[in-house]
Amino acid sequence: MSIGSRDSGVGDERDLALRWSARLSLTPRILAVNIFALAMLAGGFFYLDSFRARIVDDQVEQAGREARLIAQAVAMTPPQDRSALVLRVATEARLRIRLYDRSGRMTLDTRAMGLNNVVLRDPDKDPWGQSAARFLDAAIDTIAGADRAPQFRERGADKGLDWPDLATALRTGEASASVWRAPDRTPVITAAASYGPEGVVFTTDNAREITQTVRIERFRLSLVLAVVMGLSIFLSLFLARTIVRPLRRLARAAVRVRLGRAREVVVPRLPERRDEIGHLARSLSDMSLALRARIDATEAFAADLAHELKNPLASLRSAVDGLANVRDPELQERLLAIVRDDVHRLDRLISDISEASRLDAQLSRAKFESVDIAAMLEGLILQRADRGVTRGVQLRFDQPIGPVPRVMGEGARLERVFENLIDNAISFSPDAGLVSLSVASSGEMVEVHVEDEGPGVPEEAREAVFRRFHSVRPDSEAFGQHSGLGLAIARTIVEGHGGTIGVESREDRMRGARFVVRLPLVQPS
Repeated sequence: MSIGSRDSGVGDERDLALRWSARLSLTPRILAVNIFALAMLAGGFFYLDSFRARIVDDQVEQAGREARLIAQAVAMTPPQDRSALVLRVATEARLRIRLYDRSGRMTLDTRAMGLNNVVLRDPDKDPWGQSAARFLDAAIDTIAGADRAPQFRERGADKGLDWPDLATALRTGEASASVWRAPDRTPVITAAASYGPEGVVFTTDNAREITQTVRIERFRLSLVLAVVMGLSIFLSLFLARTIVRPLRRLARAAVRVRLGRAREVVVPRLPERRDEIGHLARSLSDMSLALRARIDATEAFAADLAHELKNPLASLRSAVDGLANVRDPELQERLLAIVRDDVHRLDRLISDISEASRLDAQLSRAKFESVDIAAMLEGLILQRADRGVTRGVQLRFDQPIGPVPRVMGEGARLERVFENLIDNAISFSPDAGLVSLSVASSGEMVEVHVEDEGPGVPEEAREAVFRRFHSVRPDSEAFGQHSGLGLAIARTIVEGHGGTIGVESREDRMRGARFVVRLPLVQPS
C-alpha cells in the first residue's frame, strides 16, 4: 500500500470518528462504552456452550467405555442369567439397555422388562419455563454457531442395523458412541459394543443433567450480568449527569455571551467542584468577566474619545467661522494660530489614540529579548541632555550596585515607557529642579524609580493618573500640549511585559512624585 493510500485511510477513519461524535451527545457515548464492556462479559454465554460441548464429549467417551464393560460382562454371563444382569446394570447406571443379534434383531430390552428409566419428554407438555429455556438454548446455539446434533428417533425391533453405533460395532468389533438431540433439546447418548459372535449391547442415556447444569450456570451468569448492567447504567447516568449538566449550563452561558449579552450573563463558577469541569467553569467565568471589562473599557474609551475630539473640533470650527468674518490682519493671525494649534492637537491626539489601540495586539506578537535596563536609562538621559532640557531641569541617573539587571522585553516599547515618565517628571518639576532615575533588583523583579521635585500626586489620585485622557498638567504648561494617554500607554506596555507601574511617596519625604516600574528579572539559565 502506498503512503498516500495509508494517509487516505487514516483520514477516512478520523472523519468517521468525527461524524460519530458529532451525532451523539456525551450521555449515550458513556452508556455505549460501559455497555460494550458488559457485552464482553456476556461472552460468558458462549463459553458455557463450549463447556457443554466438552461435557458431552466426555459423556460420549464414557458411554463407549460403559458399553464395552457391559458387553464383556454379558459375554461372561450364561445366557439364562443375562436378563437379570442387564436389568441390574441398567437400574444402577440409569440406562436403557438392549441386546441385538448380528442380524439387527432385538433380543432383550430393559423397557420391555418393566424398567422405564429413560423417557424422552414431550416439549408440548412442558411448563412455560422449560419452553423459554429451550428457546434460549436454540438462540444461543444459533448465535454461537454450535453444531446441532441429529434428531433422536427410535428404530424398530428388527431394524437394529439402522443405528449407526450398532452397525459400526458389528463391522469393526470396537465400541462406538454417538450423541443425539431429544425433542426437548437435551442430549441423548447411545453406545454399542459387541459381546462376541452372539450379538451387540446397545445402551441409551438421556443426559438431562448436562443441560440442567448449563442452564443453572447460565441463570447465575444472567443474574450477575443483570445486576452489573443495572449498576453500570446507574453509574453511567450519574457520571453523565455530573459531566453533561454543568457543560450544558456553561454552553448556554457561552451562547448568551456570543449573542452579545455579556453584561447580563452570569457564568456559573461551580466552586464546589475541584475537578477539570470546575476549573473550566471558573476559567470561563473569568473570561466572561474579562470580556465584560473589555467591553466596558471599549465603550468608555469611545465616549472619552468623542469628548476629547469634540473640544478641539469645536475650537477649530469657531476659529474657521471667525476667519470668514474678520478683516483685521492681527486678529486673523491669532485665529490662524488657534487653527494650527488645534490641528496639531488633533494630530497628536489621533497618533496617541492609534498607538494605544494597537498596543495589545502588537505586544501579543512581539518577540522579547534580554534588555539591559541600566544601559537603556543611561542612554535616554544622554539623549535628552543632548536635545536640551527646558527650564534648567537636571537629570541624574544612579548606577546600580551589583549585577547588571536585565529583563525580557521589547526595547523600543520599554524606551517609550521611560520616555513618558521622564517627560512627565520634567513637566512637573520646578525651574532648576532635579529628576533622578535609579534601577535595582528586588527579589525576582527589577525596580526602576523616576522621582521629581514637583507638587506630587495626591494619594486619592494615584490610580486615576493612569486612566486614558486623564490630564492634570502644571500651570506653566500651555493647554493641549498632552493627550492624556502617556501614562495609560506606559501602564499597558508594562503590564504586557508582566510587570506593574504605580505612584508612591518619596522615601526622603521631600515634595514630588515617585513613579515605580517593576519588571520580571531575567532568570539565569
